[in-house]
Amino acid sequence: MPANTSRRDGGTLLCVATATAITACALTGPAFSADMFDADSPYMFGDWNGQRSDLARRGYDFKLDYVGEAGANLHGGYDHDHVARYSDQIGLGAHLDLQKILGWHGADFQVTVTDRNGDNISNDRINDPRVGGFTSAQEVWGRGQIWRLTQLWYRQTFLDDKLDIKVGRFGEGEDFNSFPCDFQNLAFCGSQVGNWAGSIWYNWPVSQWAMRVKYHITPELYAQVGAFEQNPSNLENDNGFKLSGSGTEGALIPVELVWTPKVQGLPGEYRIGYYYSSADATDVYKDSNGNAAALSGNSYRSASSKHGMWLGARQQLTSLASDGSRGLSVFANLTLHDKKTNAIDNYVQAGVVYKGLLDARPADDIGLGLARIHVNPAYRHNAEAVNAANDVSSYDDSAYLPVQRTEYSAELNYGIHVANWLTLRPNVQYIRHPGGVSQVDDALIGGLKVQASF
Repeated sequence: MPANTSRRDGGTLLCVATATAITACALTGPAFSADMFDADSPYMFGDWNGQRSDLARRGYDFKLDYVGEAGANLHGGYDHDHVARYSDQIGLGAHLDLQKILGWHGADFQVTVTDRNGDNISNDRINDPRVGGFTSAQEVWGRGQIWRLTQLWYRQTFLDDKLDIKVGRFGEGEDFNSFPCDFQNLAFCGSQVGNWAGSIWYNWPVSQWAMRVKYHITPELYAQVGAFEQNPSNLENDNGFKLSGSGTEGALIPVELVWTPKVQGLPGEYRIGYYYSSADATDVYKDSNGNAAALSGNSYRSASSKHGMWLGARQQLTSLASDGSRGLSVFANLTLHDKKTNAIDNYVQAGVVYKGLLDARPADDIGLGLARIHVNPAYRHNAEAVNAANDVSSYDDSAYLPVQRTEYSAELNYGIHVANWLTLRPNVQYIRHPGGVSQVDDALIGGLKVQASF
């Protein structure tokens, strides 16, 4: 199976408004009101004559969010024919504060459905379609162009909010190895474990039955552990709203320690974690006798588990006296994966973001990210063995399986804060060795990300 077929999740987290919410608005009294298209409102449709704020004060928060991403191959890649592609996601969700609604202290409930559509420039223009790629120039594309139940969970806190338990349907990256998703390239968006071990770790918008337990050791330090149903059938296009556990193969157990200090008064977040999958996994290279399965003709050997770990850091370094949110921030992520069973054995990423570079545009931001995705040598040796078994050696032979090694990605973007409800983020991406295939020309991609809340 090509390395990219097991994921394409992205990290775009969306919630949104429902028709039920709009109906409920007519039954409440006015509060603070923002008009439609008011730049200071967080929503394009405004405050519904004050009804939306009144609902929120009573515990009902409804959202309709949209993310759209355009990508064009400006130079290089597998196919040099220039074309532009567009993909998007709609999110509809409701968050209920059950303490305000029912008097249940420390309880809340979330439900979100998402719909993805469109095409991805990476699939046939940037990457060699015989093996696909690892990163994606449009992170919002993937996991089926369908409607999905993305969140359906209940959360309860105990012990003066030190203990936090969440149960229901959600993805690992919502709580573990979490990372923002403002960049358009997948290598800088969302939980990176899910991007490189996507056959077992399902990021947004896929959900599965799960439980997460978090305990605050101090106000700045917490530990958490989760148990997630590992069920590949949840990835299928016909199972966007599947609730049964049929097809479950095991469980994925992540554990994580998260520290959120203030360094000289500036916020930071540091994560270290480990994951373990109890489901059987398949060796990427050898058979049960320790030989190359592609040459012996025997089945690839089975492993009883799969595992990996991650490190993540984000820290604001500077600020302005007039606005503490403006200034320079840095970030970095590292993931390590099981070399016997995973196509990617390690990934490293780092970057910078500066918010409010221009006094006239204090809410705008500029970001630069660099990433390296390294292919497991055993996975590479398997491709070489497949070609030897098929007696092909020329890259130009249609039967040749391209050998993948290392892919490098870079993105430079500028977030134009048009309004509190709309950000436009033009970007330029550079991919060296797309898909880790050295024969594919380095690619230059022009992109535009649209983030809107209605």
